[in-house]
Amino acid sequence: MLVAGARAPRLVTRTLVERMRAGSVIVDVAIDQGGCAETSRPTTHADPVYVVAGVTHYCVANMPGAVPRTSAAALNNATLPFVLALAERGWRAALEDDPHLRNGLNVCRGKITHAAVAEALGERLTDARAALAAG
Repeated sequence: MLVAGARAPRLVTRTLVERMRAGSVIVDVAIDQGGCAETSRPTTHADPVYVVAGVTHYCVANMPGAVPRTSAAALNNATLPFVLALAERGWRAALEDDPHLRNGLNVCRGKITHAAVAEALGERLTDARAALAAG
């Protein structure tokens, strides 16, 4: 579970973990954002697992780091269209035209345009389109 710019919600309670069968496994892919299980804590590739209530936890921070070339290629493939749009159309036009790219905008002209960032900082949120149109 990923909430952009915010801590992952705790979806798996300690009580639920304790009710799981011994030998069950939790792979917490949200550990970089705090984890989605109450019993999760960050581990490393060198010491990747631990057991709570008979349940094995795998909570390696930066899991893609285990396959750096593959993860870098995947990230490049996912971001290249946005980079090309910025390069070809300029930052403002690219953001105005593409709602997906605009969703990644955190701050524009000193205004916070991402809800999770504004909430985390206790600051006022400005609509991204309004911030883009202001200048």
